[in-house]
Amino acid sequence: MPTYEYKCDACDHEFEEFQSISADPLTKCPECKKKKLRRLFSTGGGILFKGSGFYITDYRSDSYKKSAEKGAKSSESSKSDSSKPAKSESKSKSSD
Repeated sequence: MPTYEYKCDACDHEFEEFQSISADPLTKCPECKKKKLRRLFSTGGGILFKGSGFYITDYRSDSYKKSAEKGAKSSESSKSDSSKPAKSESKSKSSD
């Protein structure tokens, strides 16, 4: 439910009220009981995301995740084979 800000023109009392979007605006001040209340324009509530982040891949289907794991494993094994340096068998000795 949204929070609406109100201000009374008679007594300058300001307050916030949780109301449904479809609810009628309040007209009577809770402090002075006069009908001089008006709803203020507010900037609205800010959205605050906490944590490491939200990514489109967070909600992938199980079948997609399984096929992605298979692809990652096969690419890792091919990288590990090609990344090993070739060992040289000959050792050179330097003469003084």
